[in-house]
Amino acid sequence: MLRCVLLLRVEHLAMVAGLALLCCAPGAGAREWLVVGSHFEKVFERAAGGDFGGMGPEIVRAVARQMHDTVRFELYPWPRAQALIIQGKADILVGPYQSAERLAQMAFSERAFYQDEMVFYSRAQANLRWDGDYASLRNKRIVILNGWAYGAEFAAASARLNISIANSVENGLLMVAHQRVDLFATNRRNTEPWLATLKLGLELRPLPKVIEIQDGYFAFPRKASHEELRARFNQAFNALVDSGELKKLGLRFGVSTP
Repeated sequence: MLRCVLLLRVEHLAMVAGLALLCCAPGAGAREWLVVGSHFEKVFERAAGGDFGGMGPEIVRAVARQMHDTVRFELYPWPRAQALIIQGKADILVGPYQSAERLAQMAFSERAFYQDEMVFYSRAQANLRWDGDYASLRNKRIVILNGWAYGAEFAAASARLNISIANSVENGLLMVAHQRVDLFATNRRNTEPWLATLKLGLELRPLPKVIEIQDGYFAFPRKASHEELRARFNQAFNALVDSGELKKLGLRFGVSTP
């Protein structure tokens, strides 16, 4: 009888230990993701009531459901949101374009989920023209957005250009409207709604020549602790893309997809 009791206790302890190992195993059980971003029109937005919407949160929620995880969204200024990912203090960053610097600091999703046209805005009366030659802009005052990436060609030319920095699309447009600068480099998606809000649609215009077509991704900390999350996210997101759901979401939100 004593032997049977001892065997039962041993089996019980083994079962408890096995359950503990299972609960601690990678991928076992749900986890909460901290997903960060800045206000990107139609891509990452927070409503007045505090709810997050846009194409990015919609995709993240769909992928998290497949992975049986939960999500918490937070809104930050764009440089701060990027820093949180680089430092490993957040799990996913919504919407960054790729650049050489970012590729060294962050791990990107395998596929992009949206696409932007980067363009210059100028005063309509200035009648400025640009054919893609950055040397022709050396005497122009250009404002760009803090923490944004504009493509490899623009990055290579920027050291020879007269560039200042704005912290928001609104400020960039007002700098052009008040003739503090000649050109504002931005994307159409974020900028057109602000032109309407500021009633500058007749006063400012985009130049026809596109600076760059930029793809927007999800990014993760470049750390071993996040490799499994990125791999699982890629698998679920790729299936969503292949099913045609990404195209449908793009049409619903009015966002261009790759």
